[in-house]
Amino acid sequence: MKNDYTNNKFKELLDNLQQDSWQLELLISGFAIFGLFSSIEPLNTALNEAEAIESYAKHFYRVGLISCYVLIVNLVIHVILRGLWIGAIGLRYVSGEIDYDSLNYKKRFTDHLKKKVGSFDKYIGSLENYCSVLFAVTFLSLFYIISFFIIFLVIFLAGTLFMESGFFSEMMGPALLGFFVLFFLLLSFIIFIDFITQGYLKKVEWISFLYLPLYKIFSVITLSFLYRPLVYNFLDNKFGKRILMILTPIYITTFLLTTIHHVRSNYISKKDTSYSYYANKNNYYNTLAADQYVRGAAIQSKIVTTNYLKIFIPFRKITENLILEQNIDLVPKKDKRGFSSNFFLIHKDDDVKDSLITKYLNAFKKTYTLKIDSIYLDTDFIATEIHNQLGLETVYSLKNLKDGKHLLSLDFKSYSKKNKQLEEERIITIPFWHFKP
Repeated sequence: MKNDYTNNKFKELLDNLQQDSWQLELLISGFAIFGLFSSIEPLNTALNEAEAIESYAKHFYRVGLISCYVLIVNLVIHVILRGLWIGAIGLRYVSGEIDYDSLNYKKRFTDHLKKKVGSFDKYIGSLENYCSVLFAVTFLSLFYIISFFIIFLVIFLAGTLFMESGFFSEMMGPALLGFFVLFFLLLSFIIFIDFITQGYLKKVEWISFLYLPLYKIFSVITLSFLYRPLVYNFLDNKFGKRILMILTPIYITTFLLTTIHHVRSNYISKKDTSYSYYANKNNYYNTLAADQYVRGAAIQSKIVTTNYLKIFIPFRKITENLILEQNIDLVPKKDKRGFSSNFFLIHKDDDVKDSLITKYLNAFKKTYTLKIDSIYLDTDFIATEIHNQLGLETVYSLKNLKDGKHLLSLDFKSYSKKNKQLEEERIITIPFWHFKP
């Protein structure tokens, strides 16, 4: 009976579960909303860290945040409607049906209300339908987001294969990647057309013949075979389509509301990092919050009253690539960067010789150059952490620096394949004031 969906007892069980499912819906919605709100802050923190070090993981965190917001919107609407449904049932127990005649309205209003408002039981039934369908749509929306993200994940993996794997030449890699991206996006667009037209490509004979193989392939790529029964159950009745049509403008409105901000000046605005005319709190130790990360570089404060300047440069993915590109003798036999596990390793000596570390730090100093105003700084670096963010730090003497405003600039050198020489590129400029102690 458990596996036989055609069995009458199994169908009776499902019918009984349908009647009592509202209790589980409310329970799951309550826990889910609490968990989702609790997840937003850690996801934002992780996103800030990933963006600071320019990690590809930032895309995963963005998808996580989008999923949280979509689920929260759906579940909050569901809880409100389910609460209204419970209130309506309680009122029906006390008051029964709507007695329009006892309201003593004129006939035209009574007829209008009977036509538009109708039976109270019908109203309760409509609420029940909306709540049940909305709860299913909530998780269907999550699957849609995951499928959408997988499309871009495939493109990212293709970029890694063609551009960074070393299997293809400098000319062939980009050419193959460009062809693959265009072809894959074209196929994805065809799938999208079928999605927004609610299956039009499946209704035309000759198109459906050509479309079926593509449909099967993308069912596996996007994992849509896991939730397709939900989709077709929605599409085979008008009520499900109506819910989807109502939610679409709600999603668009919610997205637009999150992009609204107040512009207070035509010339001055907030920036993600510091510039010569803007000081971002992420670039100063004393204003850096516990859940924030350094972008570009950081110094101890905007107003420096000591005779030294502490400078922290966060370690990014591109940092070691640039150093190894310009120092072939530092390229290791085996690149250990990336994810690894010590689970099966009892003991392994991974210590690097001090001489190599010194050479590496000297190479870093040549690759990344610091200036105060127009004067180059000759400094030595050590590795350290700020708020669990790995980076390199140095201390520079300010004994000969005049009082007043100054600009600290950080540049990096990279090899230009076009000009076939090393070129400097600006990372950040941090303004500060120095006054002798």
